[in-house]
Amino acid sequence: MADLVQYYGTGRRKSSIARVFLRPGNGKFTVNEREFDKYFVTDAQRVSAKSALVSSETGTTFDVVATVHGGGVNGQADAVKMGIARALLEFNVELRKKLKGEGLLSRDARGKERKKYGQKGARKRFQFSKR
Repeated sequence: MADLVQYYGTGRRKSSIARVFLRPGNGKFTVNEREFDKYFVTDAQRVSAKSALVSSETGTTFDVVATVHGGGVNGQADAVKMGIARALLEFNVELRKKLKGEGLLSRDARGKERKKYGQKGARKRFQFSKR
């Protein structure tokens, strides 16, 4: 049996973690064994997830198989974006300058701010009463 050629990248955003495999193919995109369009329902999510493939002009060169867990769908879309970018680097190191210039290789460290004691939430306070 011939070896399966694939390139792997891990992407993270907030509490979402994506494992992305790029396999030579014709552009089929599956996320958690579902179709790309069925999983990411808004255009913003679709554009975000595919941005690494679009900027490197390899959209029809690879089949993308992604497994994502944790967080919400928007965070998962950004995690897939980063995973694809890292997998593309494994495929061709010369794409690094282009991907880094578009900010696809840097981890977005923003997360949820913790709730503080004596408050209703991270920033929201209980209602103040003068009298």
